[in-house]
Amino acid sequence: MKETAPALAGYDRPREHIDRGIIETVEYASETVGNFRKATIYTPPGYGDDKTYNVLYLLHGIGGDESEWHRHADPQTILDYLCADGKLAPMIVVFPNGRAIPNDRAEGDLFDPDKVKAFETFEFDLLNDLIPFVESRYSVSTGRENRAIAGLSMGGGQSLNIGLKHLDRFAWIGAFSPAPNTKSPEQLVPHPEEASARLKLLWLSCGDEDSLKPISDRTHAYLAEHQVPHIWFEEPGGHDWSVWKSDLYHFSQHLFKDS
Repeated sequence: MKETAPALAGYDRPREHIDRGIIETVEYASETVGNFRKATIYTPPGYGDDKTYNVLYLLHGIGGDESEWHRHADPQTILDYLCADGKLAPMIVVFPNGRAIPNDRAEGDLFDPDKVKAFETFEFDLLNDLIPFVESRYSVSTGRENRAIAGLSMGGGQSLNIGLKHLDRFAWIGAFSPAPNTKSPEQLVPHPEEASARLKLLWLSCGDEDSLKPISDRTHAYLAEHQVPHIWFEEPGGHDWSVWKSDLYHFSQHLFKDS
């Protein structure tokens, strides 16, 4: 399936007279890394312990950290906009630091082998440390159908690598302009029939002028060849925030819904 609808004008600009969610930065104990790590969390308007919420884990690129989405894309405005229009299923959004290493700041040589390796290590920090923390602190549902993972560039590759490997933990997966850390399609989906049966949503998107588009093209081609249901969203733009903001706007509206 190919997504084609454009975002509504003004979707990324604040609106007056609507309820707003809350952004907070938290620290959690990471046994994987051996220290306390930060994550930024969005709770939607009206959040309360009287009901349970789904969770989207939204990852950053190689040059970012837990605040990158907020510095460049103001996701709270996009999410509040969709909540106000009744287009978003109840969810909280967790923005982790996907660089699981003691000094996890985006500084120095970002392509240092230890720093690149830290993006692989994040798989264990996410599954064993961050998700348990979120589920102990917030009123969230804990089934795989209530958990999504997505990200941009390096985080897009992480989302495919982690999500498709752990279909027992994630039923909703999204990759925005995934980077070269993305595993080959044969590694990502070695058993197409199983993936097709278990996935609620597999989203793949990229700007049509992105130099990394061949990575998305090969994944899309493999999924189509093996009849794995997915949404392919090819949109105007390069490897940039105008594309990724649009991806969040569209992708989030599909989450945690039956159709």
